[in-house]
Amino acid sequence: MADPTTTYPGTTHTAGAEPVWRPAGRRRAGSFRGSRTFGRTGVDRGRARVVTAAVTLALVVLGALLIPWVWGADQGSVDYDAVRQPPSPDHVFGTDQSGRDVLVRTALGIRVSLLVALFCAVLATSLGALVGAVCGAVGGRVDRIGMRIVDAVNALPHLLLGILIVAMYRGSLAAVALSIALTHWTTVARIVRAEVLSLRSRPFIDAAVSTGASRWRVVRVHLLPAVAPQCAVAVTLLLPHAVFHETTLSFLGLGLPAHLPSLGNMMNDARGDALLGVWWTLAAPAGVLVATTLALAGLTGWWRDRLVPRRRSELEA
Repeated sequence: MADPTTTYPGTTHTAGAEPVWRPAGRRRAGSFRGSRTFGRTGVDRGRARVVTAAVTLALVVLGALLIPWVWGADQGSVDYDAVRQPPSPDHVFGTDQSGRDVLVRTALGIRVSLLVALFCAVLATSLGALVGAVCGAVGGRVDRIGMRIVDAVNALPHLLLGILIVAMYRGSLAAVALSIALTHWTTVARIVRAEVLSLRSRPFIDAAVSTGASRWRVVRVHLLPAVAPQCAVAVTLLLPHAVFHETTLSFLGLGLPAHLPSLGNMMNDARGDALLGVWWTLAAPAGVLVATTLALAGLTGWWRDRLVPRRRSELEA
């Protein structure tokens, strides 16, 4: 008979008492959480979301590049003998009100929308980073004036301000890009300003100032490279929003010129088709738009979690 004072290895329970411990690495039989299929659900689901987003975005980009080349770009031209044909082997997504192949036109549209959104995201991030870095580095009256400008822009509805800018230069690609960039730089400016204020007290900034470096040189050589990870994350955050914003302006008839096959122009042209039962002219560009924005948003969180902590650890080292 076992001694009641005998202890089990690694525990303080006695032999006479019912042990309530459980050895590490073992789970109860039939446990839902501890089963091999459902173990580490949070990590597995996070990885699955990232992989799904990456595969979706890769398929969209490859489709935009290869579909017009495989099917032929002439399939996107007007053909009044094939107006509003339903999906078929010859036209996978059907044809629109002008007889153009919806699949080819959607591939061409995602090219235009992604390029415009990328340009707008980079322009807005550059403007916000410059304003935020200057306000944080100079401080004083410059900082106060810059932040009041940021508050004034944030107080205005972005969509209405974008419509106002585009309405003055309707059909201009530059006006669309400026309308998106000038209404989405304020968040980047606030983030960069906060990061610059935290970096001003770092030893490498004090060393640069003590060696006689000017304020502009400190901003250009030290502060802007230090906030580069935040700027890279800002571009990825603004990219899906810029795609959706450009599509909204084009859907309202105030965006890109009508002859450019953007996703917004395609959905604008398909508004009347939905009442006639021609659903495919609206379903194809809308589905691609949703898939693209969700894929970009899914990759943004992964990119932010990997890039920003790594850069901070490098600065602290």
